[in-house]
Amino acid sequence: MREKPKYLTKIEQVPELSQEEKARLRRVTGKFLFRSNEYYQRLIDWSDPNDPIRALVVPAEEELSEWGQLDASNEHSYTPVPGLEHKYKDTALLLVNDVCGAYCRYCFRKRLFMDDNDEVVRDVTAGVDYIRRHPEITNVLLTGGDPLIMSTRKLEPIIRKLRDIPHVRIIRIGSKMPAFNPFRIIDDDSLHEMFRTYSTAEKRIYVMAHFNHPRELTNEAKQGLDLLLKSGTIVVNQSPLIRGINDDVYTLARLFAELSFIGVPPYYIFQCRPTEGNKAYSVPVEEAYEIFTRAQNHVSGLAKRARFSMSHRTGKIEVAAMTGDQIVFRYHRAADPEDLGRAMIFGRNPKAHWFDDYREVQRYQQAMAPRSELYAIQPMASN
Repeated sequence: MREKPKYLTKIEQVPELSQEEKARLRRVTGKFLFRSNEYYQRLIDWSDPNDPIRALVVPAEEELSEWGQLDASNEHSYTPVPGLEHKYKDTALLLVNDVCGAYCRYCFRKRLFMDDNDEVVRDVTAGVDYIRRHPEITNVLLTGGDPLIMSTRKLEPIIRKLRDIPHVRIIRIGSKMPAFNPFRIIDDDSLHEMFRTYSTAEKRIYVMAHFNHPRELTNEAKQGLDLLLKSGTIVVNQSPLIRGINDDVYTLARLFAELSFIGVPPYYIFQCRPTEGNKAYSVPVEEAYEIFTRAQNHVSGLAKRARFSMSHRTGKIEVAAMTGDQIVFRYHRAADPEDLGRAMIFGRNPKAHWFDDYREVQRYQQAMAPRSELYAIQPMASN
């Protein structure tokens, strides 16, 4: 087995940075931690100060600008028991880890990597018990942090406990390890054995990969994704649209196309959350939507399945359309079932970075079943 890529946890460990740069960036890493690894650092073109892979993991002084808040989507208010979020009736999130293969500078959960964080718990028993008591939960997302940085020996018991709950039909694993360190996937046969065991014909495991730029799709990354597919998982991709990384029509179109070629459908493109430290990485909503729609115009139908959405405190709000003077939003997912499918029309605001920056003009309620009938779907009877 090959030697594992070494992890870098101090900016002083990056030899390509000058001593002057390291001194300036210590102020940033004193607030928002730095973490990367040797494999991912080798993807950076150090001769280009605007290299997108560098922008993804190397700190920038602009992160100290006053902007946003640590919990921009108010995730804490949807936490009924420690380590578990329950925002959408059929889906629960288990925060199983507070470490990643590297730390994205635009991370919307950077609060989890701070010393006073108490949202992640090492023992997920309370969260699993909560899921067991709520039969409406059919989907469970393992996130954090990155679940795949955990050893398979530690991850497997969590998967097994969830598979023992009859109403949990889908287990999702949110992970950027296929991009940050594909050797975690390539070199661990036990991981694929676990997936073959628990990703069944009627109860699949989904890996929610996070590729943000086409240069992350190296031969090693593609090999890791292929192994995941062959082990019975469904793999899709989601990414925020980030200034300096993928805020370019042709870069985003290449990402969509390359993902479709290897059988990893684009799932979501997210508006960058207004999280503290993220000002330099955020693209205004309308500019981002224009980049997104123009990128989709360059690819096939199989490559244009992503939705452009915001993970707002009230739900996933999709940008549905834009005219010369108006923008249309729609609740793709909603914390309050009364909001499901609701469309909202606003006057355009090219400076807006988030849903709350708009003033509503008109609101429409999509025709839908009475509230009492929501989530009443029953499993099909077997023949």
